[in-house]
Amino acid sequence: MTTVRTEAVAGAFYPGEYQALKSEVDSLLANAPTPSLYAPSSAKPKAIITPHAGYIYSGLTAASVYKTLEPLAEIIKRVVLLGPSHKVAFRGLAYSSADYFQTPLGKIPIDHAAIKTIQSLPQITEMDIAHTNEHSLEVQLPFLQTVLKEFTLVPIVVGDAEPQEVAEVIDKLWGGEETLIVISSDLSHFHNYDQAREMDTHTKHAIEEFRFNDLSYEDACGRIPIQGLLKTAKERQLNITTIDVRNSGDTAGEKDSVVGYGAWVLAYKTKSTH
Repeated sequence: MTTVRTEAVAGAFYPGEYQALKSEVDSLLANAPTPSLYAPSSAKPKAIITPHAGYIYSGLTAASVYKTLEPLAEIIKRVVLLGPSHKVAFRGLAYSSADYFQTPLGKIPIDHAAIKTIQSLPQITEMDIAHTNEHSLEVQLPFLQTVLKEFTLVPIVVGDAEPQEVAEVIDKLWGGEETLIVISSDLSHFHNYDQAREMDTHTKHAIEEFRFNDLSYEDACGRIPIQGLLKTAKERQLNITTIDVRNSGDTAGEKDSVVGYGAWVLAYKTKSTH
């Protein structure tokens, strides 16, 4: 029997109807800042880090990094998506038994063959309850469905884990240019505007310099999957580019208690032609 993980936060974090959602994502992509420091023609994104708040708050930051994938729309065939658990406390990393993940834009097939390659790892477990109401993965899906053509999904919710445990999973799923790694994470939570900017600048520098051990619980809710990605990316000698850093005080929120958002692209170093 085919099983579908249905939308949990449609109508809350993003529009719940097809046309409204399509229009919202298209608008965010059209209006997102175009990164001046990043040239998609010179480096193909292998991984991205992107926020997962309601689109009214973090949608422009997310869109700014998803725009860098547009040249790869027909190349990327598999997305490995990791995000932190907000609803369920557990040890390790959890995959879903579902055959499809659904949004108002349609269904995305789950890559069970890829999941089989990590099932033997002791930190990996099947845990549907970790996915049922989790928004950190779901809010990424409409962007992926809009920017890419046909692709399969490997959705993984990350609980309490060590960076090495996450890195081991990412390594096994790394693949070639057909595979994109997506890490879902917001930054600092519920500080005033100036304090948040200071904290998020520290986080930005730590990420840019691959100092994954310098990221603390206060810096990013998805720090564990970020740490795992940075560890793997450093070993594989990828470059990292900051695309956007802002907070809810810059978009649709008050400035006395804000949430930070950041977007990064990781790509292989390009060979010089000189």
